[in-house]
Amino acid sequence: MPSPFLANPALAPSSSDRSSSSDLPRGDSMAAGSSSSSPSRHPEIWNYFWIPLLISFSKELALAKAQSGILLPGQLENEAAASVGVPSCPAADPKLNFRPVIGILSHPGDGASGRLNNASNASYIAASYVKFVESAGARVIPLIYNEPREVLFEKLNMVNGVLFTGGWAKTGLYYETVEAIFKKVLAKNDAGDHFPLYAICLGFELLTMIISKDKSILEEFNAADQASTLQFIRNANIEGTVFHRFPPDLLKKLSTDCLVMQNHHYGISPERLMQNTDLTNFFKVLTTSSDGDNQVYVSTVQAHNYPVTAFQWHPEKNAFEWGLSMIPHSDDAIQVTQHVANFFVSEARKSVNRASARKVLDNLIYNYSPTYCGKAGKGYDEVYIFSRL
Repeated sequence: MPSPFLANPALAPSSSDRSSSSDLPRGDSMAAGSSSSSPSRHPEIWNYFWIPLLISFSKELALAKAQSGILLPGQLENEAAASVGVPSCPAADPKLNFRPVIGILSHPGDGASGRLNNASNASYIAASYVKFVESAGARVIPLIYNEPREVLFEKLNMVNGVLFTGGWAKTGLYYETVEAIFKKVLAKNDAGDHFPLYAICLGFELLTMIISKDKSILEEFNAADQASTLQFIRNANIEGTVFHRFPPDLLKKLSTDCLVMQNHHYGISPERLMQNTDLTNFFKVLTTSSDGDNQVYVSTVQAHNYPVTAFQWHPEKNAFEWGLSMIPHSDDAIQVTQHVANFFVSEARKSVNRASARKVLDNLIYNYSPTYCGKAGKGYDEVYIFSRL
């Protein structure tokens, strides 16, 4: 009778095997099962196990050998470069500055209505603006608005672009300083240096006043602590503007989803802007937005002939501020912040200015420490405070 472990009839002993074993006495038959059967029957059985294993192992070796010869795209480039003796990484574009520095103008006060520093000469920069610039690959030098003009202009010659922040100050020394820096920005560009300027919220309002030569041109709007959309002007050409490199789906969402933060009481309507020849000659309107009373105001403009972009909204807040309840923090909102920052710094990389490395290091904002003020639950989370002695 065949063994119960040999389910395949082909593995059963042959008739000759059965006859030869039946001639043996019972005791000898058992002995034969432990001696003569092992070399005759068991090797035949094991053939059905080790031969497939050997074939499988051979295939694994062949596969491993084949995989060892597969190179990733980067490896292919490196091997090709090595074969002809050239560097694997292309040289950096000498026309671009890959160590750009942005000057951010400080604003009067301490950013917390005197709760942090009530010195009359104190000024501050919200840390969100600094992080905004740093997130795109640039460093920051603070331009302290009330320091001696020669010191301020010396710092201006160390940077590759300028950012005007939000705030409230529209008169006096602050207005004069913004105007002086703006004229320097235009002069640098006219002299051949691609020198960008971002003007956010108050910065936009001040540029509107300066360019129009009308300090009463602003209108009141109800847009404090409000998330909103951006409505693009019909047939607006966004090539070369801050929106040029936005993914198409994100551009579309800007007009349907509340992805930007508004926090202002003043602005300018499209009608009033278009009535001022100085403004229309300098700026083209890219977007508008509506306030809480459905009043439409201009929300983004781009200069026709200069790398100057102004926002009535706050691109820096989505990723770096938490005090106001309506700041959008969604994935799409964070992408908006990052794309706006990236465009600014990409423009700054085109600046031909190359300041002394030592002077830059001595003036970077790293020489100052931010103050945490987020526990108040409103306003800024962190500020850099500057008090002149």
